[in-house]
Amino acid sequence: MLTLLTGPVASGKSTLAVRMASGWEGPVVVFATAEGRDDEMAERIARHRAERPSSWDVVEEPIDLLDAVRRVAPGACAVVDCVTLWVANLLGAGVEDQDVLKRAHGVAAFAAGRSALTIVVTNEVGWGIVPANDLARAYRGILGAVNRTFVEVADRSLLVVAGRAVSLEVPAP
Repeated sequence: MLTLLTGPVASGKSTLAVRMASGWEGPVVVFATAEGRDDEMAERIARHRAERPSSWDVVEEPIDLLDAVRRVAPGACAVVDCVTLWVANLLGAGVEDQDVLKRAHGVAAFAAGRSALTIVVTNEVGWGIVPANDLARAYRGILGAVNRTFVEVADRSLLVVAGRAVSLEVPAP
């Protein structure tokens, strides 16, 4: 049972993921992909930690997300926060676009096949102007493809803006 939460940065996706997972009657495991490489990111990580119940397990995994998610107990709710940073981590580690997509397909398929709830958080980064440099344009493109990979297999996809969610429906042919 896969739910994807997408939207702009700081739109309330992680807060909604916590609220949704809080309704789960079993254990909850959060898969955090962020690394506190600078003060701003360390502060952001601390805010996210403070938002979550201390009883939840947290697995910090910036690269091998599929292996980490495969180890979650079948009855546990899994929260992946977030795909955006995971993709950036993969690209920063030198992983080629096609391998990023292959890994995304693996994580998405596994998450969609779980009987317990899996909540995946990601950002929409292509809403603004076309980036001026090649790296930013390439990142925008690969993240868009990864997001589509998750949406294609998700049971539910929500666009989160200003703390509110709108259901993303499959358009009629």
